[in-house]
Amino acid sequence: MKAAISLAKQNIETFHSAQRFVGKKVETMNGVTCWQKAVGIEKVGLYIPGGTAPLFSTVLMLAVPAKIAGCKEIILCTPPDKEGNIHPAILFAAQLAGVSKIFKAGGVQAIAAMAYGTESVPKVYKIFGPGNQYVTAAKQLVSLSDVAIDMPAGPSEVEVLADASANPVFVAADLLSQAEHGVDSQAMLITTSEKLQTEVMAEVERQLAELPRREIASRSLENSKLILVRNIDEALELTNAYAPEHLIVETENYMEVAERVTNAGSVFLGALTPESAGDYASGTNHTLPTNGYAKAYSGVSLDSFIRKITFQEILPEGIKTIGPAIEEMAANEHLDAHKNAVTIRLKAINK
Repeated sequence: MKAAISLAKQNIETFHSAQRFVGKKVETMNGVTCWQKAVGIEKVGLYIPGGTAPLFSTVLMLAVPAKIAGCKEIILCTPPDKEGNIHPAILFAAQLAGVSKIFKAGGVQAIAAMAYGTESVPKVYKIFGPGNQYVTAAKQLVSLSDVAIDMPAGPSEVEVLADASANPVFVAADLLSQAEHGVDSQAMLITTSEKLQTEVMAEVERQLAELPRREIASRSLENSKLILVRNIDEALELTNAYAPEHLIVETENYMEVAERVTNAGSVFLGALTPESAGDYASGTNHTLPTNGYAKAYSGVSLDSFIRKITFQEILPEGIKTIGPAIEEMAANEHLDAHKNAVTIRLKAINK
């Protein structure tokens, strides 16, 4: 297990390190220079679900980029088991990734603790991590005035977009891998092949019977759909409207189809790219927008843990050039103090 976690950490680190922002100074006019500097968010809180499954992989997905970004304090909250213990894999992943402090707290209570602070849990500036519908609602609520959040993430969902070339055994496995997350997860197949649809339905039943978490997966499948469409154009229109958290494209020309995807959290291309790869070890992040939020939100990346501060420096030749334009614009907006801040400087350098 330690070797597997270490391999996943290495790939996640490699992919997210490549996202480092390198700012450069831009001279917009002679004597006017602007630039950006990336700064890590000082205090971040990570929520790691641990109810029916200890998601130690999420520790890596959040703590690794936080460390790369330079976050000074990385707080982790996760619910303990019935004996009051945190799963050893969560503890190992947290130590490996550089988490500062771990607290035994789950659900909306954990979100509240990180948002407002308690005697033991520090208040953070931004909260990350997936959760059930209650955790997601709590994150959205505290984000209205008290703390920033990564995105509304959870309950989980997957869509498989497939044509007649897809392997029904693979498709069924992908649907079930999402369904077993929780009873409120959703798995969807959109296909142009009625034959594939029928075969997938039968294969889902066969594989479901062999799963240890079949009761959870079975209840999740009640929220799920197998949709037959006339052509790929119709499939893509529906996909982009749905904006799935995870999208698996199993079509003959999957690269061409992928180019037309505009709304999705993370896309998995070809028959040998299961969603499980992104969940664990390929290197991409598995903390992704759900419930249609992929239309406006990105998944977690290095950028999620940094702020970009802008800087500007204006020299005498610069204020002489842009000063009159600033004065005219401020005057027309009836903001005389803005105009005056430039006017007194122009007078000073023209003496």
